[in-house]
Amino acid sequence: MSTALRAPRARRVRRRGLAALALVLAGTLALPACGAKAGEESEGPGATADISEDTVKVGLLNSLSGTMAISEVTVRDALLLAIEEINAAGGVLGRRIEPISEDGASDWPTFAEKSEKLIRQDGVAAVFGCWTSASRKAVLPVFEQNKALLFYPVQYEGLEQSPYIFYTGATTNQQIVPALDYLAEEGVDSLYLVGSDYVFPRTANKIIKAYAEAHGIEILGEDYAPLGSTEFATIANKVESAGADAVFNTLNGDSNVAFFKEYTSAGLTAETMPVVSVSIAEEEVKSIGAQYLEGQLTSWNYYQTTEGAANEKFVAAYQAKYGEDKPTSDPMEAAYTSVYLWKAMVEKAGSFDVADVKAAADGITFEAPEGLVTIDGETQHIHKTNRIGRIGADGLITEVWSSDGPIKPDPYLKGYDWAEGLS
Repeated sequence: MSTALRAPRARRVRRRGLAALALVLAGTLALPACGAKAGEESEGPGATADISEDTVKVGLLNSLSGTMAISEVTVRDALLLAIEEINAAGGVLGRRIEPISEDGASDWPTFAEKSEKLIRQDGVAAVFGCWTSASRKAVLPVFEQNKALLFYPVQYEGLEQSPYIFYTGATTNQQIVPALDYLAEEGVDSLYLVGSDYVFPRTANKIIKAYAEAHGIEILGEDYAPLGSTEFATIANKVESAGADAVFNTLNGDSNVAFFKEYTSAGLTAETMPVVSVSIAEEEVKSIGAQYLEGQLTSWNYYQTTEGAANEKFVAAYQAKYGEDKPTSDPMEAAYTSVYLWKAMVEKAGSFDVADVKAAADGITFEAPEGLVTIDGETQHIHKTNRIGRIGADGLITEVWSSDGPIKPDPYLKGYDWAEGLS
């Protein structure tokens, strides 16, 4: 069957219990200088932050070049906006935030190298950044060895928990699982999986296949392309031939441009075989072209069109700084929010010391542009509302369904019987 999804119906997402502490997945890269295993507290003293009477340094680590720049430059811009606002309001504990920006260059060893520089040479109190799970896993042992803090702003595949990472983007039960529940309720019986060839798409699709098996959804195909690939004619033809009810898309970066152009060339539309994407937000829509995406679905926690005074203020401030035609997006908002959460943690602790800041985290709330968010101190993830959106001809994404309030993070999917054994 190949039909358009029916108009969405509001429903309640089942909330699940907290995940217990567990070992994270092994990193994709091993760094010789890092002796602690992922997810474990490292021995010995951590790096010392360079804090003066007037300033405190923080690191911004984003891909400003390469295939991921399409997504990460604007995340850096949102971080700078939050820092500018906080400094204008008096800073943190009376100190002005001094940002030091580094380019990860869409290269995972470079991310690891730059994170070491920010922590050890620049003496930052915290680092905000990374996008792909490959980049996060490359830097994870650096932060654990140095007992330094990373605030990671992007949705990811879950099955990870590090004592030195705060995850302000969605984990699996706050993005992928609600999207699958939505598709199942809308009558989707078959899926085709398309993703970039690295840890996030492969792990996400492992989770999707477990969900599908438990819920009677047939997987009619699964294809991967190298990150940055622009060759999608063969995959698009396979997608078209499969005749699935929908496509679940975990492509990242500018590969989405080539995929959707080939998807359209193959005669596919949102009406005949809709695509649900979890890494395409407003900034990517602008780069790909709304004409290729109109009617397609996304699963996020925030859109530029999300209602609320906090979001109106955020959008106005961002566009005043960077241009009226510049859209906001979920990873940008999660990055912006992460700086304010760190500020609240520091001020509650009365200290920039990492151990003190971590100890102060649990229960901190913030009226973010996406709505109220709360830090879960045990998992170091935050409670987030899921929103399914539909892309319009104007390039904006309009919410068509949302969860009944913020969803408690469950990174290891301990609350789902069908996920047993995945971690």
